[in-house]
Amino acid sequence: MNKNVFHPKYEAKPILNKVPEITLFFWIIKILTTGMGEVTSDYLATHIDPVIAVAVTGLCLISALAVQLSIRKYVAWIYWLNVVMVSIFGTMAADVLHVGFGIPYLVSTMFFVIALTIIFITWYVSEKTLSIHSIFTRRRELFYWATVLTTFALGTAAGDMTATTMNLGYFFSGVIFASLIAIPAIGYWKFGLNEIFAFWFAYILTRPLGASFADWMGVPVSRGGLGIGTGVVSLGLTIIIFCLVGYMALTRKDIKENE
Repeated sequence: MNKNVFHPKYEAKPILNKVPEITLFFWIIKILTTGMGEVTSDYLATHIDPVIAVAVTGLCLISALAVQLSIRKYVAWIYWLNVVMVSIFGTMAADVLHVGFGIPYLVSTMFFVIALTIIFITWYVSEKTLSIHSIFTRRRELFYWATVLTTFALGTAAGDMTATTMNLGYFFSGVIFASLIAIPAIGYWKFGLNEIFAFWFAYILTRPLGASFADWMGVPVSRGGLGIGTGVVSLGLTIIIFCLVGYMALTRKDIKENE
């Protein structure tokens, strides 16, 4: 029996850590990608056939992940391209459940909470850690991206639930999630909250935070937004993300010295 399959300590570790260091730039780019994915998904769904939009986005995500999995170290452009594609596809996955199948946002939110919990438990039982500083095996990388995809879908459903089902509107939903994200930050800095728990708590909340404010800027005034347009907001966020990722790639501020 090949014991390599059953215990992580026997698995080869030929690659370096595949995720960036957690800096202020990481959180800024992450929040921007959540907003960009939300409005881009909405734009595509209203300007082309939704089935085609989902299919094309899914193929782009698979292609980006294939490149990410094939490299041996963190590369800023490739990593953040995957985050962007996950953001767009994750939004579509949550919207399909509601728009396509008529599933209430409360139900889809609970579904994704359960799915995320199962992934975390399976990941921890298999690898004995949920730390993103240990993404240096293929199996951990697969767990990581499965988690990221599910957090995006969960955040989309939760954000839409507060904005529409609970009638709070996009702006006040964003304010609520901005307040909630302070909990893990303050808990970690001031009260010794577990670093891994604080990270994933904040990571999950970045999705509805960024998406709520992006929706607020993009949707018409009649729906409680600024009416700028999803296409314009998507383009603007894309340009900012491109510039910030380019800065990270050039300065390597998101990579440890020994890497």
